[in-house]
Amino acid sequence: MPSAWSDRQVGDLLRANEELTELNRKLSDAQEQLVQSEKLASIGQLAAGVAHEINNPVGYIFSNIGTLEKYLVGVFRMLEAYEECETLLVGTPAAARLATLRAEVELEYLKADIPALMCETREGVDRVRKIVQDLKDFSHVDARREWEWADLHRGIDSTLNIVNNEIKYKANVVKQYGVLPDVLCLPSELNQVFMNLLVNAAHAVTKERGTVVVRTGVEGDAVWVEVEDDGCGISTDNLKRIFDPFFTTKPVGKGTGLGLSLSYGIVKKHGGRIAVDSEIGRGTRFRVTIPVRQERVEQ
Repeated sequence: MPSAWSDRQVGDLLRANEELTELNRKLSDAQEQLVQSEKLASIGQLAAGVAHEINNPVGYIFSNIGTLEKYLVGVFRMLEAYEECETLLVGTPAAARLATLRAEVELEYLKADIPALMCETREGVDRVRKIVQDLKDFSHVDARREWEWADLHRGIDSTLNIVNNEIKYKANVVKQYGVLPDVLCLPSELNQVFMNLLVNAAHAVTKERGTVVVRTGVEGDAVWVEVEDDGCGISTDNLKRIFDPFFTTKPVGKGTGLGLSLSYGIVKKHGGRIAVDSEIGRGTRFRVTIPVRQERVEQ
């Protein structure tokens, strides 16, 4: 009959079981992150397609507004010529009819308001075109997932425009941009990091109106981007876990707990680092540091 297992063998078996359990959990987390990453990629492609479809009719509207403005210049010139001829009709029934019609249509008001309306319409269409372009920049419409040299400020501005609805009712955004060189990166993925940090900063604001500061700068052969809020802050215990998959301090149904985890992975993929400094009641500052060059990619 075999002898009973020794305490050491039992301990080894328990440790092996714990290691397998932990490995299984990490594999499960990795699978969830991959699924989430694919979902984000699909959303990006969908956004790019929608932006492309919107861009065509917006182009027609923009072109037609320009043509209409030219037509109106001619119409107003003709109207001025008619007004100069009214003096020749003084005292006639035609002059009386013209005076009545001028009052009915409020001609003087229309002459002042039509150019203003056209200007506002052009500004509105310009804003739509800017939003569409930012949507294309954010999702990176070519979807090649290739490393390329990119202007991070452009990516941040595009992302700010996309998440504007999440921020504008809660905080003022202050930009403190330094002078940055172009960075060899995956632009659409870094935009995802910026989006996560900006949305989290807005959600952290608990007072009536807060401030979100976006800073950039250069540190040796790397660039850095900071997103700082004056919100509620993060406790010391939670700071240790904020990059763990599925960890969230938001109520159930309000967050997946994957945003910072995915951001951490993206920054690591770029050979960079992400640091956080926070204090309860003072706010939180995230700093993303990315090397300017990716030697392994260039090789």
